[in-house]
Amino acid sequence: MNFLHPEKIIPLFQIVEGMKVADLGCGAGFFTVLLAKAVGENGEIFAVDVQKSSLESVKIKAQAEGISNIKTIWADLEVYGSTKISGDSLDVVLLSNMLFQSQKKSAIIKEVRRILSQSGKLVIIDWQSEALDIGPKGGYRLAKNDMVKLAEEVGFKLDREFAVSDYHYGLMFGKN
Repeated sequence: MNFLHPEKIIPLFQIVEGMKVADLGCGAGFFTVLLAKAVGENGEIFAVDVQKSSLESVKIKAQAEGISNIKTIWADLEVYGSTKISGDSLDVVLLSNMLFQSQKKSAIIKEVRRILSQSGKLVIIDWQSEALDIGPKGGYRLAKNDMVKLAEEVGFKLDREFAVSDYHYGLMFGKN
């Protein structure tokens, strides 16, 4: 399995044409462009990041691929409401490889809860706390069980775990 392969992971999210999906902490769009293709022209992707340069990279990739259903949003995810995405409006929210960077994980997950529809899914992909030989050193990695507990404290319930890579875990949650 080795490392992250978005093209193999995205089908596990059960995305269908026309969905509204957010890639929070999208970075340079590792998942964003593929998500945009998965939801099709009638779907919508919100690519959110605190780094304006990352959002520019997403725009360039989308333009190069002829994709027009991605809306980039500059926001500090640790601030409730900062995404300005309507409440209860999204089908899937992805937090991929970004929570390990924050000391305010619960604040980010609370923002997800705000924007996710009642039937929507939260997908978390993050670094295993044990895989310290690769990836970011230090930081605020959480073990999988601790991440589940944190999400449950914010009002989510674990639907399932899925294989992501040798160094990451994948979790899918629904709202409680």
